Amino acid sequence: MTLTTPAFNRPSSTLNSSPRLEQLKARVPKPGEASFFFYDAHFKTEAVKILPGEYFVYNEDVLIMTTLGSCIAACLWDRNAKVGGMNHFMLPDAGDGGADSGRYGSYAMELLINEMMKKGASRMTLEAKVFGGGAVISGMSTINVGERNTAFVMDYLKTERIPVVSKDVLEIYPRKVCFFPASGKAMVKRLAPTNPDALVAQDRAAAKRVLPQNTGGGSVDLF
Repeated sequence: MTLTTPAFNRPSSTLNSSPRLEQLKARVPKPGEASFFFYDAHFKTEAVKILPGEYFVYNEDVLIMTTLGSCIAACLWDRNAKVGGMNHFMLPDAGDGGADSGRYGSYAMELLINEMMKKGASRMTLEAKVFGGGAVISGMSTINVGERNTAFVMDYLKTERIPVVSKDVLEIYPRKVCFFPASGKAMVKRLAPTNPDALVAQDRAAAKRVLPQNTGGGSVDLF
């Protein structure tokens, strides 16, 4: 007689694994490409987490997710090619150098668009959903990192003639963003602003970076 192990006794790696997840984990990431893959129990699908300075483009409905404070995530989608991607940048530009990094808006947007086009997308049929830019650290409003990031990405998309079909930006909330690149569906969850420790550390680092040298919309799905 063959005995089977009850599901609750099996290792979690067995329960939460799939051929597609193993395939994703085996990828050799390009510079700046996200590489933290996991199984998301809430959405019951393979997922990748975008860290600051990273991006990810795909043509299947894996979950692309990130968590934002003053940073911005731009989600681009081509409805014809059914390909989408997300980036996560911390600042509009590098100021005195080092602009070839996904931490900065100009490079992050170019990187995302170029990777989209490599997978069959066209600039003419791209649309965008924009998230983030929150003022999550009290007493730092004079630096306006979130406002600067938001203004940058909106101006960039307007210049590139990429319509923004929905956005959830500014205010005081950290946000968790989930994006499905094959369908273009995006969801955002506003997080409690009281204890976003990792985001506070991230935003303080960004804020220091933008200090002057002489000082030392549409509808959005909630889940």
